[in-house]
Amino acid sequence: MPIPKTPELIAEGERIKGLILDEAIAIHREYGPFLLENFYEKALAGRLRKHGLTVLEQVAISVEDHGNKIDLAFRLDLLVNNLVVVELKVAAQDNVAFHKQLITYLRLAKKPFGVLLNFGLPRLIDGYDQYAN
Repeated sequence: MPIPKTPELIAEGERIKGLILDEAIAIHREYGPFLLENFYEKALAGRLRKHGLTVLEQVAISVEDHGNKIDLAFRLDLLVNNLVVVELKVAAQDNVAFHKQLITYLRLAKKPFGVLLNFGLPRLIDGYDQYAN
């Protein structure tokens, strides 16, 4: 079931996604591709916090399956302002599995927006995608 989105929620999501993309491009330009995913995660989280955003790293999500709670079903790389899931990758090419993973995370975590960033490409914008739940 889609998450109801008010105009205010949509505007806030767009603002946050814009900041995420701007800072990710800046990091990529400064350091280039193919560092460890953890480096990009820490750098992006730190820069977003400087904008006053609440950023959680490696957020463990549990899923309930017919009354059985499954802890640590998956981990979100970043969760920004409890609205935007950020999935980071460092790969030489895009992979449809990256996109499907983020879409699944959005649905199971019940979050309205998602951003995929692949820092392994020569141009970060080519590894950027966004989704809404």
